[in-house]
Amino acid sequence: MEDTYKDRTSLVKGAKDIAKEVKRQAVKKVNKAVDKAQDGYTQRSYSRFQDEEDDDDYYGHGVEANDDEGSSEATEGHDEDDEIYEGEYQGIPNMGQGKDNMAALGQSMRDEYKDRRELETERKADEEELAQQYELIIQECGHGRFQWALFFVLGMALMADGVEVFVVGFVLPSAETDMCIPNSGSGWLGNIVYLGMMVGAFFWGGLADKVGRRQSLLICMSVNGFFAFLSSFVQGYGFFLFCRLFSGFGIGGTMPTVFSYFSEVLAREKRGEHLSWLCMFWMIGGIYASAMAWAIIPHYGWSFSMGSAYQFHSWRVFVIVCALPCVSSVVALTFMPESPRFLLEVGKHDEAWMILKQIHDTNMRARGQPEKVFTVTRIKTPKQIDELIEIESDTGTWYRRCFVRIRTELYGIWLTFMRCFNYPVKDNTIKLTAVWFTLSFGYYGLSVWFPDVIKHLQSDEYASRVKHFRNEEVSHFVFNFTLENQIHSNGEYINDRFIMMKFKSVTFEDSLFKNCVFEDITSLNTYFRNCTFVNTTFYNTDLEQYKFVDSELINCTFFHVRTGCQISFDDDYSAYWIYFVNFLGTLAVLPGNIVSALLMDRIGRLTMLGGSMVLSGISCFFLWFGTSESMMIGMLCLYNGLTISAWNSLDVITVELYPTDRRATGFGFLNALCKAAAVLGNLIFGSLVGITKAIPILLASTVLVCGGLVGLRLPDTRTQVLM
Repeated sequence: MEDTYKDRTSLVKGAKDIAKEVKRQAVKKVNKAVDKAQDGYTQRSYSRFQDEEDDDDYYGHGVEANDDEGSSEATEGHDEDDEIYEGEYQGIPNMGQGKDNMAALGQSMRDEYKDRRELETERKADEEELAQQYELIIQECGHGRFQWALFFVLGMALMADGVEVFVVGFVLPSAETDMCIPNSGSGWLGNIVYLGMMVGAFFWGGLADKVGRRQSLLICMSVNGFFAFLSSFVQGYGFFLFCRLFSGFGIGGTMPTVFSYFSEVLAREKRGEHLSWLCMFWMIGGIYASAMAWAIIPHYGWSFSMGSAYQFHSWRVFVIVCALPCVSSVVALTFMPESPRFLLEVGKHDEAWMILKQIHDTNMRARGQPEKVFTVTRIKTPKQIDELIEIESDTGTWYRRCFVRIRTELYGIWLTFMRCFNYPVKDNTIKLTAVWFTLSFGYYGLSVWFPDVIKHLQSDEYASRVKHFRNEEVSHFVFNFTLENQIHSNGEYINDRFIMMKFKSVTFEDSLFKNCVFEDITSLNTYFRNCTFVNTTFYNTDLEQYKFVDSELINCTFFHVRTGCQISFDDDYSAYWIYFVNFLGTLAVLPGNIVSALLMDRIGRLTMLGGSMVLSGISCFFLWFGTSESMMIGMLCLYNGLTISAWNSLDVITVELYPTDRRATGFGFLNALCKAAAVLGNLIFGSLVGITKAIPILLASTVLVCGGLVGLRLPDTRTQVLM
């Protein structure tokens, strides 16, 4: 029995060995056959593609030919009335689908032995072929309802970016007063928002090249809307800074993602003009913010309080209203598809084909040609190069998996960013860096300098009208009117009553108050310096201890002191004036927007960029003659009108110089650099207000002219397809 069992075991083992050897030999034969079939098919496909290129037809041999070929392949093996076999491909028509699948069987084995550089070379060749074909596909889809719908959706997102930039300057004075922020911390709010935008531009731009334009834009706009809305309710200045930091982080991804997204659904002859029209929404955002600030913030009555701990003033209402464009764009964006160019870049052929067909059918129906058929059956997709990801052994918990995923995504973003400094885009990146930095430094620096100079002129004029009262002796008198812009020195006030009064920019120096009563007092920029108070009663006033500078209070009583900083715009037209100045400066951009949109494809991007920056630099010298508020406002409008053409052309050039796989990353890096230059410009130009005009004028004109000359050295992209 044991011998029989051993013989049976050895027989089974031998049979298994023979089966394995037969299977291995069969696999070798199949692989050889697949390789031979693939080489033959590749040669035939290339020859057929060359013939189609000679005939200017990238879409097959006509509609009828496609129908015949599709029916012969799709129904091979059964009649027309037969049921479709289980597992048979029923999706999007793709010319040579079966042959591509057969080639793919052997391709995975062959790619294992290829050098990465060789694979990247093949991918680059595929991308060049895709760029030419995609341009023809977009031309067949036409320009119509779909592009205009996407235009307004992305315009709302760009409008939210413009609002975010302006809302900081409008909210800053009121927020700092409401939260009692000293001058030492007053500059944090403006800088913290730009810091968030700088980090956000780099992060969301890189993420848009990894997960898609639409998904990245949805997430970043949602982050902005949430934290912007939350910031209107917080009371502490630290938490408010935190919310505005993340609000800026979210909105920072708008610019690189929006322009990359919209450029990829535009044909070459439409791209420059319509991207310039899209830039107009940034101006509309500035106008919207200025108008809302003008209408809401000065109305101090638009507020409520819950005790002394929670104050909701009008500037908080303004913050909520400014979040509406962001919310609107998020809602509208959920109905828009992903960029088909991005989907093709990552190898998602079927999804891209469906979206391109949707674009074609939408535009054709709007033209009254619903019967027109989308004839594209085959779209080139670049070779996908798999990235090796190191997975740690301890990834069983969800937070470990999230950590590994986040680290992997950040590493991928960094690798994509480093590829922006590889040939052939390295030189373009360096030149674009110089142009973006100089334009941002000059524009944002002077944009801050102009309003500060106007405020300085207003302050000087206000201070020149101050009234001085010396050696007053007033007794048994009732003060029940407003005191404004006055200085009282060496006065004596005996048995006087100050009832229902408003003190605005009033200073009492070396004065005596004896047996006086202060009741229902509201003060703004009012101080008592080196004064003496004897037997004085304070009831329902906002005169806190810090307003008594080096003063002595003897037997004085305080009842119902209103704590916190007080905001009051009553009879204060300076707030309206500041918003009106910003409104005019933003509105002055409109002529430049129109001119740049109409001439972008006619005179070229480089001429527009270099000419605008040089003219802006020359216009800075007119600031020598700005000795009044009206002249400075005129200079501000002229400067903004000239620089907007440079901004529009720079956005278009940046989009067109980078290939699809790093377009948003490169744009995000340059936009982050723009925010860093803006902070630097704000610090340098802001420190020179009221000191000298020569340095700001020479500095701004020099950097703008130099940046314009560098911009002229960039390659002309007007006639190039989108790589």
